[in-house]
Amino acid sequence: MSPLSQVDLRSYSLERFREVVAPPDYERALGVLERSRELLGGRTVWHVNSTAEGGGVAEMLRSLLAYARGTGIDARWAVIEGEPEFFRITKRLHHALHGSTGDGSPLGAQAARAYGDVLTPNIEAFLEDVRPGDAVFLHDPQTAGMAPALMAHGVTVIWRCHIGTEDLTPEAEGGWSFLAPHVRDVPLRIFSRQAYVPPVLDDGRSVVVQPSIDAFSAKNEEQAEDVTRAILAQSGLIKGPAGDGPRSFTREDGTTGSVERQASVLREGDAPDRDDPLIVQVSRWDPLKDHGGVMRGFASFVERCDPDGPSQLVLAGPDVSGVTDDPEGGIVLEELKAEWAAFPEHLRGRMHLASLPMDDVAENAAMVNALQRHASVIVQKSLREGFGLTLTEAMWKSRPVIASRVGGLQDQVVHEEDGLLLDNPADVEALGDALCRVMDDEELAAELGANAKERVRADFLGIRHLAQYHDLLNGLLA
Repeated sequence: MSPLSQVDLRSYSLERFREVVAPPDYERALGVLERSRELLGGRTVWHVNSTAEGGGVAEMLRSLLAYARGTGIDARWAVIEGEPEFFRITKRLHHALHGSTGDGSPLGAQAARAYGDVLTPNIEAFLEDVRPGDAVFLHDPQTAGMAPALMAHGVTVIWRCHIGTEDLTPEAEGGWSFLAPHVRDVPLRIFSRQAYVPPVLDDGRSVVVQPSIDAFSAKNEEQAEDVTRAILAQSGLIKGPAGDGPRSFTREDGTTGSVERQASVLREGDAPDRDDPLIVQVSRWDPLKDHGGVMRGFASFVERCDPDGPSQLVLAGPDVSGVTDDPEGGIVLEELKAEWAAFPEHLRGRMHLASLPMDDVAENAAMVNALQRHASVIVQKSLREGFGLTLTEAMWKSRPVIASRVGGLQDQVVHEEDGLLLDNPADVEALGDALCRVMDDEELAAELGANAKERVRADFLGIRHLAQYHDLLNGLLA
């Protein structure tokens, strides 16, 4: 069996964006994609990453490539496979490029051999499918080592790095020393922020494209209030019964699905009442998301501003068994459970750790959609962040957001206009202050939420993102 698999993709029409974005933006995107189709002349545009499910990259690829296919471009998605040791090394690289130590293991010759040993059979399998003249977007550290062999095969290669740090720490330097030899000769590299381009790759061939969300996916589609509450009750995130509202969502193929599964929730006592204000953070179970800091910030808010009130905190992430490329998630979740257990009972009873099932990715997305829409405030208190699409999703739903002034989070939020930013991501008292402010001022919350949606409409939807990718590709093909 080939170690490389292809993901089945749909075809979506860009027409659905006509009433969502400004007319000039819509027409420009159509023109760029039409030019790509002409320049490609029937050749394929591939995107390669390490997982088809879980995380922002997989979500973006699923929709962006469907829109590309809807314009007549032969867009395909391949996923590499690897052993646990490979994903441990690439998780170590993930932390290094964020400037942190991760598990602290060396990124030397032994790690390089293990990395190459996994990529070699993936490359061999891919070369059976990819043709000279095709274009390949390689995503993140997991696939960077494929670039030299593909270029030697006559393929136009673009490396897309979705992570990074503003500060070139010794850890970041070590990560780039490991990766740079693989992508140094690639004709084009794409980063999410200019500050993420390391000096070793700052040679005029590294450009910036910001990520995006799909406004029409199960995670971001409009959702009636009775549907939201029915989904949350069915999944165990608020008290039931689910009532008469449908638990429906739209699948990729246009059919209607229904939320049937329940989340696995660590809590003391009952689920929140349907009218209890929810403070929510949605993210992977990753130490850089600082779930513990969110709990401490919530505790500060409760003690100072809501000691006897109904506000509840929900930290939601994926069932760790459903995310294959993140071996760290289960460890982080267990540590977080221990941290939760150390809080006093009166606080513990208002904090809920929810693992959302991943058996059906669209159902999982519908749960996230409902939870974000039901939230009074959404937090993203990352210590470091590549971009932070969960924040973008919350903004699209007109939710007031509080985020750390780090990475791509600060590129999305204009402080006091689209949301509130925390200057020091480790300052839990500042998070408590921000929560006090937003939870106590309905007018401010509504204004921040309304502005946030318009910011996403203008800058962070998939049609802009896809057009930028293909505008860059057109420059290489021409």
